Amino acid sequence: MVRVLVVHDATLLRAALVQLLQSVDGFEVSSMSSRDDDLDEKALRPDVCVVDGDCLEGPGDVGGVSFWDRVGARLVVLGTAERHGLLRRAFDAGALGFVDKDASAQRLIAAVHTVAEGRRFLDERLTVALLEASQMPLTTRELSVVSLAAQGAPIAEIAVSLHLSRGTVRNYMANAIRKVGARNRVDAIRIVQSAGWM
Repeated sequence: MVRVLVVHDATLLRAALVQLLQSVDGFEVSSMSSRDDDLDEKALRPDVCVVDGDCLEGPGDVGGVSFWDRVGARLVVLGTAERHGLLRRAFDAGALGFVDKDASAQRLIAAVHTVAEGRRFLDERLTVALLEASQMPLTTRELSVVSLAAQGAPIAEIAVSLHLSRGTVRNYMANAIRKVGARNRVDAIRIVQSAGWM
C-alpha cells in the first residue's frame, strides 16, 4: 500500500487529484491545503506527496525544518515548463518526481509509482525547463532584494531588513533588472515571479 498525500490550494483540483489517485489499486490517498496549520504530521505519514508547484512552501518551517522534511515523504511536483525557477526550487527541496500539469492522468500515476520506489521521474516536457533552471541569473542577495520589493517594501525598508546601505540595495536592484532583461523594477518583479524564482 502506497500512502499518498495530495497538497493543492484549489479545492476542486485537489478533490479531482484525490479521486484520480484513489481509483488506483494500492493507493491510500489523503489531502490538504498548503495553508493548513493545524496538522497532525505524525498521523499523515505519507510515502509520497503530490504537490502543486505553487504550494511548494508547504504549511511552513518549524525550527528551520521544512514541512516536507518533517513529513519525510518523497515529493512529486506538478509544474509547467514556463516556471523553471519553481522546478529548480522543487529540485532543491529534494523532489524526485516532476510531472507537467498538462500531462495525462497515467503520467501522474506512473510518477507516483516510480517515486514510491525511490526512483526519479521526470516528465519529458519539463526536462529542458529543469536544465534552464540551473541557470538562475540572480545572486541570492539580488533575489532577496527583488522578493522584498515584490512585497511592496521601499528601498529604505529593504536596506534595514537586509542590513545593507540604501545605495547597495539600489545596486542590487539595478543588477537584477539588467540580468533578467527588465525595463524597470516592476518588470523585474514580474519576470522573476513568472519564472517561479520566488
